[in-house]
Parts: sequence; C-alpha cells; structure tokens
Amino acid sequence: MYILALNCGSSSLKYQVFDADTRTPIVSGLVEKIGLPDSFVTQKYPDGTKIRKDTEMKNHSEALNVVMFLLREASVDMNEIKGVGHRVVLGGEKFASSVEINDDVVRAIDELATIAPLHNPAALMGIVAAKQLLPNATQVAVFDTAFYSTMPDYAYRYAVPASWYRELGVRKYGFHGTSHLYVSKRAAKMLGKPVDQCNLITLHIGSGASAAAIRGGVAVDTSLGMTPLSGLTMGTRPGDLDSGVVLYVMQRLGLTPDQMQKHLNKDSGLLGLTECFVDRRDVFANEQSNDLCRLALDLEAHNVKKYIGAFMAELGHVDALVFTAGVGENAWFLRERFCAGLEELGIKLDLAKNKEAVAYMGADETEISTPDSRIKILMIPTNEELVIVEDTIAIMNGTYNPDHLKMDYSFAK
Repeated sequence: MYILALNCGSSSLKYQVFDADTRTPIVSGLVEKIGLPDSFVTQKYPDGTKIRKDTEMKNHSEALNVVMFLLREASVDMNEIKGVGHRVVLGGEKFASSVEINDDVVRAIDELATIAPLHNPAALMGIVAAKQLLPNATQVAVFDTAFYSTMPDYAYRYAVPASWYRELGVRKYGFHGTSHLYVSKRAAKMLGKPVDQCNLITLHIGSGASAAAIRGGVAVDTSLGMTPLSGLTMGTRPGDLDSGVVLYVMQRLGLTPDQMQKHLNKDSGLLGLTECFVDRRDVFANEQSNDLCRLALDLEAHNVKKYIGAFMAELGHVDALVFTAGVGENAWFLRERFCAGLEELGIKLDLAKNKEAVAYMGADETEISTPDSRIKILMIPTNEELVIVEDTIAIMNGTYNPDHLKMDYSFAK
C-alpha cells in the first residue's frame, strides 16, 4: 500500500510516494512554474537518480496528471495509492488537528482562503485534482497551523479592536507546524528525554522562516503571525515590520492591496535588501564585495537572535536550540552568526562540528554545541512529508490521536 503526500504551492507541486509499511519514500518530485509555458517536473529516486520532463501545465489538475504519468513510468501501481495526505497551510481555529477531507472541510479551507490567498487556493486545487484522479483513495488534510492550537490566548491575540478577532479572525496562527512538530520529537529523542519534558526553541529557516517556542512538547509561541509575513527575515518576505510602513507606502505610491501583497510576499526580505539575491549562498558569496549583502546577513542574524532571546525569556528553561529546513540544515555560516555572542546565555557552538553538519553533504542529525554548552544546539533535517503520511495512515486505520503528544509516531520512538 502506498501513501501520496502532496504539497501544493501557488505555482508548484511537491510530491512523495511512501511505502505505508516501511514509512520510506520510493519516489519524489517537484513540479515548477505551473501556469507558465516553461513548466517542468523533476522526479527523484532513492538511489539519487533524477529525470526531468518539460511540458506546459496550465493548472494543478494538469500538473497532477503529469505526475501520475511519471509515477506509472516508475512502476507505481495507482491502485495501491490508498491515501493522499495534503499539506494545507491554514486551518485557522476550525482545525486543531489533521482530518479526513469531506465537503465541509473543503468549504472551510475555501473560506479561510481570504486569510491565506496565496496558499489555501493552491491546496484546494490539489485536493480537487487528487479526488478526481484517485477517487478511491482516502484524502486527508494536514494543517500547518494545527501544531499551534496549544498557544495561550495572550500569545496569539493582537492588541487591536476585539471585534477584528471575533468577526474577521485576526490573530496569530503560525505556520511550518509539521516541521516544528517533527524536529521537536527528534530533538527529544536526541536529548534522551520524554518529549513532554522538553523545552525547545526550534528554528525552521528556509526561503520562508519561523521560530517556535515549545514548552513540555507543545507550542506556546511562534514568530509567524496571521500570515506568513512576520517574524524572521525571509527570502522574499520582510519578517517583522511596523504596520504603519504599509499604510505610508500605499498612500505615497498609490498602491492597491494586491500590489502591496506582491511587494510584501515577492519583493521584500533578502531580495529587497540586496536587490538581486534570494539564496543565502549567493548573499554570503558576495558579502565582501557588496555591502548590501553584508547588511542582509547581519540583519537576519540580528532578528534570529532577538527571537532566541525572547523565547528563552518566555520559556524560562531551554533544553535545546534546533536548526532545520534548507538554510538551517545547510548554511553553517549563518548558524555561526546566529549563535555568536550568546555564550553568556548558555549557548556555545562548536565551530568545527557546525561546519561539518551540512545535510546536503550527507550529515544526519547532529549535536553541534560544545560539551559545556548548557543549552544543546542541534541540527535536525526535517521531514514534513513523514508527518503527513503518518497522520494519513492513522486516520485511515482509526488510530489517529489529535493530541500529538499521544500520537504513536514512528519517528518519536
């Protein structure tokens, strides 16, 4: 039996097919530039080999059709795909856990698209296409926001008119929840402690970035807010920003809300600062010759340190600082910057171990702190797809527990 994990972006579609018995991926892939003439898909196999197919895909339905063709080419029996797990960015207050998808769930995801216009519509397109192409498979929604349903009200409410919260849903939701969930379980394993006895600060740093404060294994705060724009500096998103700036710029430049949405989501962050780079490797490589690159790295490190300090104050006691996602797992030079000067707080990075802990070079879960560091520093490659797969299997089997501390996750053992 196979489980298909789908992650639909506005113009992309990531997928993995897992063997349900062994929980191992047998094939994975990424469709890029959906809706453009030069769209293509890259499919990867466990032995590292890849194939690429260039074909125009006008929407997610066409993209999923191409994916199904490539899966058949890889000898995947479509009849054996018994479940499809969909990553859905925003579940709001309606969904505090993963759920089997029915018409009511589809309607709710659609309603929440007003808050997440760049993400939920893409997930819905993937759901509709998967139901059409795999009508006998169980469809499950796994929400990014579910992990943060444990946040106290004083952490998720904003000091704005209360009617905005009641009538419009204005509050902090948080994102990257499946990633923070996964690495928190693995961190507890590395620390040799039950997860419900662990206090952690987890840093998911990729093109998008977020920090989470985890007390006793559950989230009590996060850097991302109602949308994926706040908190840490990101590839094309600004992170924390005075809301008055948005009003001022819209008034001065005569921007529409849609235009401002584009600027905040696509033109800000590292790209906005450097005016040319999104990838941290490019920023780092040009730091000495381009002062805007120096600024971008210093600004990002400054913001990460602020959240580490704030979450330490919030948690009181911290067992470990965890780095994950594409940048967190690989950019040793940024981890070094993030931890520099935190020694008095009990965070001491082993510089040699840190340089060796690069996931794309084959490094696995690694402790990168010095032996005398009061707070452990861990690099843990994330596996959001495995969370999606295990939630899907559990819902299909009737063993799913919405309390993730009581869920029997294989990766927590």
